[in-house]
Amino acid sequence: MRNRLFSFGVKPGLSMLTALLLAGCSLAPSYHRPEAPVPAQWIDGAETSSEEGINTASATTLDWQTFVADETLRRLIELALSNNRELRQTLLNVEAARAQYRVQRADRLPGIQAEGAGTRQRVPDDLRAPDMPAVQSSYQAGVGLASFELDLFGRVRNLSEAALQEYLATEEAARSAQISLVADIIQTYLARDGAQQRYLLATHTLETRNASLELIGQRREFGAASALDYQEALGLTQQARVELERIDRELRQISNALALLVGVADIRLHLPSLPSTGTLLVQDLAPGTPSELLALRPDIRAAEHRLRGRNASIGAARAAFFPRVSLTGLFGSASAELSDLFESGQRTWSFTPQITLPIFDGGRNHANLDLAQIRMDIAVAAYEQAIQTAFREVSDALAATDTLRREVEAQRLQAQSSSARLQLSQARYQSGADDHLRYLDAQRDDFVSQMALVQIETQRQIALATLFRTLGGGWLGQAPPQVSLSTVADR
Repeated sequence: MRNRLFSFGVKPGLSMLTALLLAGCSLAPSYHRPEAPVPAQWIDGAETSSEEGINTASATTLDWQTFVADETLRRLIELALSNNRELRQTLLNVEAARAQYRVQRADRLPGIQAEGAGTRQRVPDDLRAPDMPAVQSSYQAGVGLASFELDLFGRVRNLSEAALQEYLATEEAARSAQISLVADIIQTYLARDGAQQRYLLATHTLETRNASLELIGQRREFGAASALDYQEALGLTQQARVELERIDRELRQISNALALLVGVADIRLHLPSLPSTGTLLVQDLAPGTPSELLALRPDIRAAEHRLRGRNASIGAARAAFFPRVSLTGLFGSASAELSDLFESGQRTWSFTPQITLPIFDGGRNHANLDLAQIRMDIAVAAYEQAIQTAFREVSDALAATDTLRREVEAQRLQAQSSSARLQLSQARYQSGADDHLRYLDAQRDDFVSQMALVQIETQRQIALATLFRTLGGGWLGQAPPQVSLSTVADR
């Protein structure tokens, strides 16, 4: 440890010391961004295929207003950005971090203050000079310089830099919270739209099965259908009714979740009563390269700001080994009588420079330097982990969108086949060519296939929103509401 300490100059030469006294310096290590511990290209799933009439858009240039094609969904997102309470807490945390940085930054400038003091005391006889009154007074007023540290070795400047980087990291966390909120609303709205589609499908199926049940009941009265046929048809009808109630419960719960996310009193005023018939989102996203995540993902940028802050903290810990020079002064008037305080000849001033050099501190400074370097290593690991986590999330999202696209096509063909089978089976049953059991199987299979198609299509839309979220698209250079770097003074 001692060798490492002397390697950065505990015993500078005369020329170095003179330069430090004239201009000051910083003992923080030179910052170098760590190499990204991920491949240069996505492992798989990076290929996207544009659907007919829809162009592939790059997530590096696409904002959420363009990504969201549905006007109702856009309005919900805008309401949430203004009303969501959790996002509001996050933004207030940003304001708190900014205030803390301004407090730390103030130490880099001298503090000047008006001072006034008065003293009146009785002096004992054995301590009083001859002819001096027993009761003595002293009054003083002026402008004072509070203890101001000359930042010769960059200790105060590095502490200010560390506070600034922590504030910037908090601001990036607010951006990340914004992205999460927008993505949550998109995904919840998509889930509700899919539930609405399934609710209409279940309603139509229930109506069809009620009509079929009534028909079988009539056939049973004439002996053309058995009691078993009637019970099987009744079971299918009740199955559709159970599914309808389950979807209704899901719809209500999703609406409650949207109400919490948006933060309005009555969410029903902002939600459509029927599912959307148009395109809700841009259907294809170009992922770009993994290196672009470093600029797009706010959580990665936040980790790098913390890394820079830890780097500056090392400089502050190193500066603790060097002399610390502070200045205190006063200029004003002093008098033994309050009425004479501002009379001619009562001017007074004082100037008190102070220098302290640590000699023995029980190893405190060494321990603080070790702690700063360990925290730097922790920040490096956190930064690399943030990159790896982002890479994994994007890879998973790419795999989901790629496979779900093909799954939707396969499920659509299966649903078309089951619908055709149901029509043929119904015709054969009505003509007496097949028994009722085969017709019932065709009804069950078609209902399951149609429901699965709606669910898989919803999953693909949600996967697109997840991909947009993981890529950090549309947020580069945008600050959270009421938070802007322009309000931060120049470092």
